[in-house]
Amino acid sequence: MEKKEDVYKTVTQPSPEILYKDRKSKFYAAVYPIASEEDVKPIVEELRKKHHTANHVCYAWQLGIDHPNYRANDDGEPNNSAGMPIYGQIQSFNVTNVLITVTRIFGGTKLGVGGLIQAYKTAAQMALESAQIVKRTVKVQLRLQFGYPVMDLVMRTIKQKDLDIVSQKMELDCELTVSVRLSESEETLQVFDEMHGVSVQMLV
Repeated sequence: MEKKEDVYKTVTQPSPEILYKDRKSKFYAAVYPIASEEDVKPIVEELRKKHHTANHVCYAWQLGIDHPNYRANDDGEPNNSAGMPIYGQIQSFNVTNVLITVTRIFGGTKLGVGGLIQAYKTAAQMALESAQIVKRTVKVQLRLQFGYPVMDLVMRTIKQKDLDIVSQKMELDCELTVSVRLSESEETLQVFDEMHGVSVQMLV
């Protein structure tokens, strides 16, 4: 059976804003954790207020692990000279559930498309280098329902497999919700499924 990929890299808090300069143009870059596309707009609007003299707030984001979604925005810079170089750094650092913004204040000298690509790429790279990148594990939850006679066996298995108990109800029967690594979920489900007197389901 193919093992599912269940470890990914992300950030849990915004990085410090770094400043990269090129021929008097200033590029302010930062990395933000995001949980959905809706998180992007308020951050970008906040940056427009903070850097009210900025000409461009360019950004790229990525969400998801198996089949990630992403978007790159040039915000008026020449096509693919800003958003895609920023996105390239997301790929290079292999992070997800992140937004990287690079806010440019024009310094009076045109950089040309090649210069812009290099500047946005470098600023995004510096922001990622200053960010605290962490590894996270994807977990799923299993709900177990059983009677008291099999309680010991269930608890012993939970301990052996080092599962976290998320919630428990002990009434006439017992109901436990446990969290398990995605890559071990099928095997764990099967173990409980084969136990006499235990019903198990994966919560989506």
